Amino acid sequence: MPTRLEIHPAEGAWVIRAGGAVIGETSRALEVTEGGYPPVLYIPREDIAMALLDESRTRTACPHKGEARYFTLVTKSGPVPDVAWSYETPANGAGALTGHIAFYADKVTLERI
Repeated sequence: MPTRLEIHPAEGAWVIRAGGAVIGETSRALEVTEGGYPPVLYIPREDIAMALLDESRTRTACPHKGEARYFTLVTKSGPVPDVAWSYETPANGAGALTGHIAFYADKVTLERI
């Protein structure tokens, strides 16, 4: 059975916190559901403190979204490796993810505000 990828605007405003700081805030997040996985929020780059993120060497591939590039968060207490990922050139059907970054919920705090 093929996996269904759904992308739609997330309701409300969101704040992303890590390492004791707010690293992003948006009311323009996208919510992505894929198969039976929990929904994932993708935040526009413009709404993230990108100066705190360094691209890592990690890459993965998704047959529905394309190649993912990962980012390490730089904090005062040290780096948080591969805290987030993005699809720089998403596969067909996932183009809305261009310019967005998703964060691992177990490495940052994502709060609806």
